[in-house]
This record gives sequence, C-alpha cells and structure tokens, in this order.
Amino acid sequence: MMSPTAYPLRQINVTLTAGLTQAICMLCACALMGCLDARRTSLEPVDDATPNPRLEEPARAPFQGEGIALGESGVRRLTSAQLTRSLIDTFGPALVVPTISEPDVSQGGLLSVGASSTTYSARGIASLEEASYLVAQQVMSDPTLRARAVPCSLDDEEVSDCQAETLKLTGRRLWRRPLTALELDALMEVTRQATEVLADPSEGLMFGFSALIQSPHFLYRAELGEGATERAPLDEYALAARLSYLLWDAPPDDELLDVARDGGLSTDEGLARELERHLADPRARQGVARFFTEQLKLYELGELRKDPLVFERYDPQLLRDARESTLRLLVYLVFDEEADLRSLMTTRAHFLNPKLAALYQVPAPSAEGFRLVELPEEARRAGLLSHASLMSLNAHPNSSSATLRGKFVRNVLLCQEIPPPPVGVNTAIPEPSGDTVTLRQRVAEHLENPSCAGCHQLLDPIGLGLENYDSIGQWRTHEQGVMIDASGELDQRSFEDPNSLGVLIKEHPRFAPCLVRTMTRYALGRIEVDDEAPFLEDLNARFTSSGFQLKGLLRALVMSPLFREVGAPR
Repeated sequence: MMSPTAYPLRQINVTLTAGLTQAICMLCACALMGCLDARRTSLEPVDDATPNPRLEEPARAPFQGEGIALGESGVRRLTSAQLTRSLIDTFGPALVVPTISEPDVSQGGLLSVGASSTTYSARGIASLEEASYLVAQQVMSDPTLRARAVPCSLDDEEVSDCQAETLKLTGRRLWRRPLTALELDALMEVTRQATEVLADPSEGLMFGFSALIQSPHFLYRAELGEGATERAPLDEYALAARLSYLLWDAPPDDELLDVARDGGLSTDEGLARELERHLADPRARQGVARFFTEQLKLYELGELRKDPLVFERYDPQLLRDARESTLRLLVYLVFDEEADLRSLMTTRAHFLNPKLAALYQVPAPSAEGFRLVELPEEARRAGLLSHASLMSLNAHPNSSSATLRGKFVRNVLLCQEIPPPPVGVNTAIPEPSGDTVTLRQRVAEHLENPSCAGCHQLLDPIGLGLENYDSIGQWRTHEQGVMIDASGELDQRSFEDPNSLGVLIKEHPRFAPCLVRTMTRYALGRIEVDDEAPFLEDLNARFTSSGFQLKGLLRALVMSPLFREVGAPR
C-alpha cells in the first residue's frame, strides 16, 4: 500500500485542511491570548503486617467557597505524553506513535501548565501532519489495529455508511465527545473525495483518520464553563477529560464518555463513583507516575549526559533505570502502602535492579529486573534525596552542584521561589585552587561576593548537605582527599548528613502544602490565583486529615469546585 503522502493531498482535502488550519489558528490564538509488579525481596525484611496508621477522612461536604472567584478558563494543548497515550488508547497498544517536533514547555514547574499557554509552531504542524498519516497507515495496515478501529466491512455496497460509522466511533474517542452532524459531514467529504481519487475505501478512510488527528478538537482540551458567568460548572465532556487525564494521563474511556453523555458527572454521587473507579483501575498508576515525572522533572533524564571519563559506572541506561526506580517507589507508596507521603523523604525502601545495586554498593536483589528492598542503615540510602535519579539531575556533567540541589529543595519540594541572579553577575563557583579544593571551600569563597551571597545562602548550605553523592548519585566520603562535611542548616534547623536533612524536609511546614499546590496546578493546567487561597487551605486540611495520603488529596481535589468549575473564559 502506498503512503497517503504520495498522493496529491492538497487536491484531495483542500477544503477540510483550510478549515482545520483556520480552527487551529483560532484555538492557538485563544490559548496564547488566554481565550508494578512489586514483588519483594529484601536485604532487611519489610514487615507486611505492620499497620499503616492514618487518620480517617472526615465525612463532610466539599468546601464550596461561594462568592470566591475562580481563575480564568481556557484551552490546554495535549502534552507530548498525553498525545501519544491518547492515540495508543484509541487505536491500540500495538500502535507506534511517530515523534512530533513540538517540545513541551514548563511553566509554574510543570509541563501541564505550560501546555495552557503554548501552541504549535509551523514546524510542529508539519511534523504533526506527517505523523497523522503514518498513524492512519498503520491502523489500516495492521489487522489488529484495523479491527479495533473499523467496526464494519468496507467491502459492502454501502461503504460510505461504514466509513461514517468508523469516523463517529474514532472521532468520539479522539475528540473526547460525540461529533456534531456538521463535523461528521466535513470529515466524510474529505473521505469520499479521497476514496474516489484513490479508488480504495480503506485509503480514503486514512484521510479521515488523519483529519481527526490534526484537528484542534484532538490536540487541545477546551475547558470552558456551561454559560458565560464568572463561575460556572465545566461542560460534562470537559470534566470527564479533566478527570481521566489527571488520574490516568489518558483520554476518557467509553464508559466515562457514556456517563458524561447521560449527565452523570453533574452530581456528587456520580462524580465520586467515577473517581473511585478511576483510582481502582491499574491505569491510575501510570497517571500518578506521570504527575511525579513532571513534578520532579524526571523526563529530563532521557537527555541527560555525564562525563564517562570521570564516572566509570555511567551509561545512559543507568539514568533510565534510576528514573524507573524512583517512579516505582512513588507508585508503591501511593497505591500499595497507601502511605503518609511525607515518608518519601525518609524511607529506606528502594526498587533496585543489578545496575543500580552496583551503584549503591549493595548486593543485587535479583539477576535481572527490579525488586523492592529495604536497605540497611549502613547503606546510607534513606529517602528521595538519596536517589541517583535526582542527584544526577541536579548536578553538572562532571561534578556535583550544591546550588542546583539546594534550588531543587527550595523550588520543587518547598515551593519557594528563588529570584534569578542579577544581569551581568558571574555566578560560577571558583575552580579548585590552593586552599579551596572542596566544593564547600569554594562555595565559602563565592559567598564573599555580596551580589551572590543573598540567594546562594538560601541554596548552597542545603546542597552541601548532599555532597556525599557525586554527580551520578554514587556515595563518597572524600572529595579531593578531604573528608566531606555534610552538615548544614535549613531554615534555622541544623542537620548533620543527608538522612537528617531528609527528616527536616519531611517535617517542614511547607512540604505538604507544596505538594497540594503542585498537584492542583497539574490538575487545572494553570497557576492558582490569589482568590483561590481558601480552596487550597481546605485541600491542605483534608490532605492532613487523610494521613497525608495522595489518594486522599486526589479525592478532595476532584470533588472540590476548584476542579469542577471554571471562571470566565479568557
């Protein structure tokens, strides 16, 4: 079968392409303007019988915040991960999704927030067009994918009826709502033209699939209220998409779309029922993993490089394994243990494979694959800050970085904004020389510069507490032949080593509220406005009363008007 790109595309679907291009431009302008298998082994056994103490969530109605204005509604572009997952969920797991040349942008610490204010460049639109035809060609060429997408026979005399039925089915899944009659007519027009020119109903349908994928109704999520009031409930289909992308990082399934069609999300009972169904589904693990991937910026590990001449154990697979280890632990704590999520900063539980076990200098728990272990105290690996993933991310290619690691703690874990350095100021730490051979000594020299001291005093004393971990997260006791001093201070509280720093962060009054704020931004795709502070305070209280369980936070957030309603469109 020839690729559809080999045919005179613009002669076949000029009308629809023009309409789609105009719609894309309009929605883009609106967006820019603002319109595991966890099988255990152990070096130290984990006690499954240990109770999990936590407080029960009080049975009280969601905080309504009547009279409080909500942030503006708008349009959110699918992130690269969401676009890929949406295509796979629609057409089947065997689908290979081509790379689209449009990078995600982080704002407010999250790609999901950046997606609310970014659009497609000319290059991105061109690569999207090419990718849409490659996807359509796969679907019609692969028997398994085709059987899932095409529910009828294209060999019958009423071939146009089958094409229409197929476009209605696939369109509902891709666009996350039913197609209108006018939309279906436009799609059928290009499909009929392509069928006539190519004399093949299957290849004609490929152009219909491509048009569905290129449409702004697929590429963007319009989160608008039902009415033009200052605060209105989300449209049911928009609410369904907001729920499924939050909990599954995937589009609504057929069951959720049916519930939205019947108005089932408009009541507390109906929304709560779907919330629980989504949390109980295995796909919720991938949704939570995606949240932490964005929060901790673990997606950057795919492109991160270290100097192999300095670090003999480094290879790109090591960093991918480190990311997998961190995500497995987070998902385990949320779903299997239903743990107090603050324990993430102190737990000695790790998921290790042979490569990471060698880096951590502990026996490999298995010959291959990841296994859950509880590391002994002498392994010096307690909490998130001991993970090779984060120590590698927050370091230079050939050395550690007290500044980057301190900034990670302040920005990501405590949600404290650190202003950028003044223009023209040299922010480089002095090179080793004379009596300043260790990073701590060089930082002390750097802090003598008054223009640097203000911010670096907030960052470097924290990062120096992690100096026992080198640029790839390997434990060390000396630097340049000098014993490492890992003591320091965090907001007037002293620590002696990385483990005690983790304890201070766990107990810090900003740690849990920071997680609430970040999750809220992730769910809404925007930065909170000042008027919404009472909603965040209520979510903090409910998160605390749930024993700091992430599921408790998700339940409180989804049932809140903050999630179910929107302000006036931008």
